[in-house]
Amino acid sequence: MLKVAGLTKRFGNLFVLENFNLSVPLKGFTILIGASGCGKSTLFNVLTGVEPKEKGEISWRGETLPHLGKKSAYMQQNDLLLPWFCLLDNALLPARIAGQEMDKSRTKALALFRRLGLDGFEAYMPREISGGMRQRCALVRTLMFEHELVFLDEPLSALDAITRRSLQSLLLLLQSEFDKSILMITHDIEEALLLADEVLVLSRAPMRISERFLLNGPKPRRLSDPHLIEVKEYVLNRLQEELLI
Repeated sequence: MLKVAGLTKRFGNLFVLENFNLSVPLKGFTILIGASGCGKSTLFNVLTGVEPKEKGEISWRGETLPHLGKKSAYMQQNDLLLPWFCLLDNALLPARIAGQEMDKSRTKALALFRRLGLDGFEAYMPREISGGMRQRCALVRTLMFEHELVFLDEPLSALDAITRRSLQSLLLLLQSEFDKSILMITHDIEEALLLADEVLVLSRAPMRISERFLLNGPKPRRLSDPHLIEVKEYVLNRLQEELLI
């Protein structure tokens, strides 16, 4: 599993993370939810090596590492597609960076394009397609990294409700079909309840885990489930309390 112990990060005199602890099970779908500015994206940036940590330990599958940049794929809120590359070339960037055999990588990418509904759009430029299709391409690129651990930082937040719902089912494929361990940030409580195996409710900075909910049953779930309605109301109340502290 992923384990984080005593992780600390500050900007100036502001401690965003202070002795933060986290454990995420293998093959699980864990979602972090908290108020804006509590430190969620900072946590991901520290875990993936984008930002340096001040202290603390990070371990993956029992191996202690300075960060997880070479052990994980990181999909951010913006698709970050390169505008001068077509969709297929954007998807192949991880393979090029890793020096992999391009013929084999191209075959894999084309198969993923078909699986994620992008068949026929390989030669399109990012400016020529919708936001939802851009995020599908970003998801293909994420899968091309071939890492078991995936970080998702609000990957669907910029999309309309209909597109967002269709892509939520694709995120479930990361776990069910591609066998990934997923740690995801969202502000959408309903999205968390639909997708997660566990939901971690976070406090204001310095961030800590204030509540942990384990969710059982097949996915995607129905939001009309009385238990999910109860959890949703409780989480909303906890987040409101954090904002008023």
